[in-house]
Amino acid sequence: MTLKTTITWNSLLSAYTKKPGKLKQAQNLFDKIPQPNVTSFNTMLSCYFRNSDVETALAFFDTIPVKDIVSWNTMISGLSKNGKIREAFELFLVMSEKDGVSWGAMISGFIHGGDVSAAEDLFRRAPVKTVVAWTAMVSGYMRFGKIELAESMFEAMPVRNTVTWNCMIAGYVENGRAEDGLKLFRRMLGLGAKQNTSSFTSILLGCSNLSLLALGKQIHQYLCKLPLYCDTTVGNSLLSMYCKCGELEDVWKLFNEICVKDVVTWNALISGYAQHGYAEKAIWLFDEMKGTGINPDWITFVGVLSACNHGGLVDCGIRYFDCMERDYGVKCVRDHYTCMTDLLGRAGLLNEAIDLIKKMPFKPHPAIFGTLLGACRIHKNPEFAEFASQKLLDLEPTSATGYIQLANVYAATNKWNHVARVRQLMKENKVVKAPGYSWIEMKSAVHEFRSGDRVHLELPSIHKKLYELDKRMRLAGYVPDLDCALHDVGEEQKELLLMGHSERLAIAYGLINMAPGTRIRVFKNLRVCGDCHNAIKYISQIEGREIVVRDTTRFHHFRNGTCSCGDYW
Repeated sequence: MTLKTTITWNSLLSAYTKKPGKLKQAQNLFDKIPQPNVTSFNTMLSCYFRNSDVETALAFFDTIPVKDIVSWNTMISGLSKNGKIREAFELFLVMSEKDGVSWGAMISGFIHGGDVSAAEDLFRRAPVKTVVAWTAMVSGYMRFGKIELAESMFEAMPVRNTVTWNCMIAGYVENGRAEDGLKLFRRMLGLGAKQNTSSFTSILLGCSNLSLLALGKQIHQYLCKLPLYCDTTVGNSLLSMYCKCGELEDVWKLFNEICVKDVVTWNALISGYAQHGYAEKAIWLFDEMKGTGINPDWITFVGVLSACNHGGLVDCGIRYFDCMERDYGVKCVRDHYTCMTDLLGRAGLLNEAIDLIKKMPFKPHPAIFGTLLGACRIHKNPEFAEFASQKLLDLEPTSATGYIQLANVYAATNKWNHVARVRQLMKENKVVKAPGYSWIEMKSAVHEFRSGDRVHLELPSIHKKLYELDKRMRLAGYVPDLDCALHDVGEEQKELLLMGHSERLAIAYGLINMAPGTRIRVFKNLRVCGDCHNAIKYISQIEGREIVVRDTTRFHHFRNGTCSCGDYW
């Protein structure tokens, strides 16, 4: 048996190790190698870990006749990635020889196991600090929200690779600092650092979180020049970005350009159409996906149930919920129950919604009671609102949602003494309400407005436009819904409060500064109120504009005096 022949066997074996699920074939091939060398053993060892067969890997390691440093490093890395941090560290301590890979693998292992302190200690003691070790520390700090430490580590690095940049960008986005992620991405491009799929996945998620459609389109144009444009994951990220930024016109074309569609591709489109209120389209896509042979997963059904919810398709939603596990083998998770609670609650079936919560096979979570509270507000039901609020506060005592939603239900039913009592409880428990705000993107800049804003530079022009619109709206039949002004003040003051809602300020700003006929997109961090929803319908007709508003629930497309939600949201 020549060395060349052994190399050939090892090349064949290596091909199996790169594909999970090929363990049996790899073992059979390994057993046929006449004279396996240390590379053969290391390759097979790696294969066991790739297939999460840790026990066999441990036993196999003991059979390796001559172990080199790669053998030990493979064990440390494999054990760490499979959650066996203690066993990995025990091996690390008895290694007779350690290199940079050894130290990097163990530091990464501690980070993977959530032990940042142990990783820090090992990093300080490492005689050789590879880019892997540095990157592991950056990743760990970002993972646990220690952003300043991650930044310091990143800036101190002597050498960075693509993974390092990606860790920082993704960390910023995941920690709610997408703007910093975008800045770092621009710096990455400026320095000529190599980008990969993860780079664009993270930055497109940042665009989605900030609703920066213009920047997302620029990244799309840049990607068109790269081979990465054909990557399915990149295509999926683009799809998701366009849907979350309120741009559906080019989504279908982009979907058809993705050569290899996976379940994530279909989920992005189904969820996108569902969020924009196109329930029938989302359900049609679900049927089309099944026709391609791709099996739905739990995220698919979140999208389908959301479509039924936004379309008021109660019976349809119940059928899909009931058939998930029976017909598709998909187990219900908390998100599915939240969708169903919302579906039943918005339809006024509050008793049925509570019965469903009681039948959940796991402990109810805060989001489901928050959803129920929202339905109680729509249907002005204080009794159920008190029940849902108490349940939510039992789970999250400092949750502002539980107090605010209950106060809103009381306000909608003119129980102002109850509203005062809830607000006093908030003060006593030091619960802070997140302010409502809206934002609009214009010329690659984001303009933010708070309800009752007093600081924006163009407020005089904005208020002038709002008063002008108010006169024209009233002539067209608009009557303010004062129940949506959740303060115990006079009617005139309530009208002024409604006119100063953040989404109206943003829309007026867009009308003043954007060319006639241009679509206006506004995003809000809270649910749009009923009066604003009605007012925007009138504004779209009076101004001859399409106005798209995304709130925490869905997208609303206002055209010619109507909304895509059909006044059901």
